[in-house]
Amino acid sequence: MFNILVVEDDPNIRKLIEAPLLDERYHPVLARDAQEALDIIDVQHIDLMITDIMMPGMDGYTLTEQLREAGYDFPILMVTAKETIKDKRKGFIVGTDDYMVKPIDEEEMILRVKALLRRAKIVSERKICIGSVTLNYDTLTVSRVAERVTLPQKEFMLLYKLLSYPETIFTRTQLMDEIWGLDTESAEHTVSVHIGRLRERFLHWPEFSIETVRGLGYRAVRNDAQ
Repeated sequence: MFNILVVEDDPNIRKLIEAPLLDERYHPVLARDAQEALDIIDVQHIDLMITDIMMPGMDGYTLTEQLREAGYDFPILMVTAKETIKDKRKGFIVGTDDYMVKPIDEEEMILRVKALLRRAKIVSERKICIGSVTLNYDTLTVSRVAERVTLPQKEFMLLYKLLSYPETIFTRTQLMDEIWGLDTESAEHTVSVHIGRLRERFLHWPEFSIETVRGLGYRAVRNDAQ
């Protein structure tokens, strides 16, 4: 069972967040402020934190920053009434992983929690499983049953990135910056070449596919039911 720490000074909002977490069989751990949250983290394992920003005493920005500086790497979802780009930028700079604006949509919150937990699992295990297919980050391999394909590093990292965030559209520029680096002298066309190679290699693997989103970029589609 996942322990979800909820840091919120408003008791009504705490209950609003707690209820759908219980419905999904998570274990919500409730804190009224940042200091209580830190006390809980000292004695209990936490898988994910949902925190407000504006709270008495220490705010959510400072709480997040202190946790990151102390080496805690569990996912953090900020839920707040502050919705400007400046506010969101500050949240991401101090180390939050995702951001929701009040009033809270319960279904959206649960979807975000599930996505954050899935990504955290991918990072910690350095592995993605899609049906019978396994991508192993340490060996740069994609395997299923008796088949095993070892990819060149850039191809593997490109596929791993796309499948870590299924249905998310990435531009060529985003993929170039992350995988080839900001200082690369390669042209953006390089991404298209590598996408083409991946499609050819895995043409007959129905568990996943890479789609071109015209005018935007690329996204991966997982077919876990296969």
